[in-house]
Amino acid sequence: MKLSQYLQGDKSIWGIVVLLSIFSFLPVYSASSNLVYVVGSGSVFGHLLKHVAIVCVGWVIMYTVHLMPFRYFSGLAKIGIPIVVILLTITALQGTTIDGANASRWLNIPILGMSFQTSTLATVVLLAYVADYFATKREVKIRFIESLLPLWLPVFLIVSLILPANLSTALLLLFMVAVVAFLGGYPLKYLLSMLGAAILGLVIFVLLAKAYPDAFPNRVDTWMSRIESFSGNGTNTTDYQIERAKAAVAVGGIVGIGAGKSMMKNVLPQSSSDFIYAIIAEEYGMIGALFLLFLFLLLLLRILVNANKSESFFGQLLILAMGIPIVTQAFINMGVAVALLPVTGQPLPLISSGGTSLWMTFFAVGIILSVSANRKAAIEENESNPLATLSDEA
Repeated sequence: MKLSQYLQGDKSIWGIVVLLSIFSFLPVYSASSNLVYVVGSGSVFGHLLKHVAIVCVGWVIMYTVHLMPFRYFSGLAKIGIPIVVILLTITALQGTTIDGANASRWLNIPILGMSFQTSTLATVVLLAYVADYFATKREVKIRFIESLLPLWLPVFLIVSLILPANLSTALLLLFMVAVVAFLGGYPLKYLLSMLGAAILGLVIFVLLAKAYPDAFPNRVDTWMSRIESFSGNGTNTTDYQIERAKAAVAVGGIVGIGAGKSMMKNVLPQSSSDFIYAIIAEEYGMIGALFLLFLFLLLLLRILVNANKSESFFGQLLILAMGIPIVTQAFINMGVAVALLPVTGQPLPLISSGGTSLWMTFFAVGIILSVSANRKAAIEENESNPLATLSDEA
């Protein structure tokens, strides 16, 4: 039997995602020496095996999700909103701090001895929910007042819960919600009003955090230091990361110094996650770095093509809501590594080491493949959809 019989959806997306995740084994293996010899954690081979295991689980997640009719995600998103709000609240209440800064990003599961980053799950669920909302309102004139509770309440609630511990993720999520809302036909004047309200809320939060720094844990000082560093007035710690990343890119030159031969991986913090693109540029040169950029651009192109081919408006919005954040996050990570953007803490999708972020990326890709495999799926699927009562698209 042919492999294509088991892999549904866009074969180009399958190929790009699998190629990127397999390639990740090389830079993660190389950069893991930072965790071993500098941090003193585990062994290089052990970190590689862990990463390989995480990627393999991610493949299983992607394959399983892509077999589901994408209409199911309409109802699942509605069910998921209250669940992620509860999870984010529990995560925030854990009150984890590092040097006085809020580090409440991961939810610990004592029984399993594991932890996962709840914001990554919340991002996928919220964007699917927003896509479904506008799909159901396609033939209806959207009124601002009527959209406040069903649309903007969950958006601002989830973004507000993510914000104190992870500004970059909160802003990226809010930006993607705005993109989906715009594509979904939300009136521009209403959208600009809500974005203005969000900016005002962020300013108030920063002012309160600076005025009462001990009232609640936050990362405002970290945000400010990163922005100051980017503008040339930063702290030694932030400058250290940026300068080492720039040095790694410079050392790599055109063709790189060779796989596993990075000199900066042991002096660049987060070299296997946030700054892995700098290590790739050092080891594989401008050629390798640009090829990686090309793969993400090709992935974006295939996402847009499949969104255009989908005959379901929900499918179109869903594939864009799942796909554009992956590519946007990749561009942000690359921009940080070459000092075009301030440090954000965003990993490189499908490449950086990690657990939850990788799995949620594979989950999102699975949804994209589900849409591409069922682009002609019409509403009659609701007849066999156990979640049809939660789906209202006409």
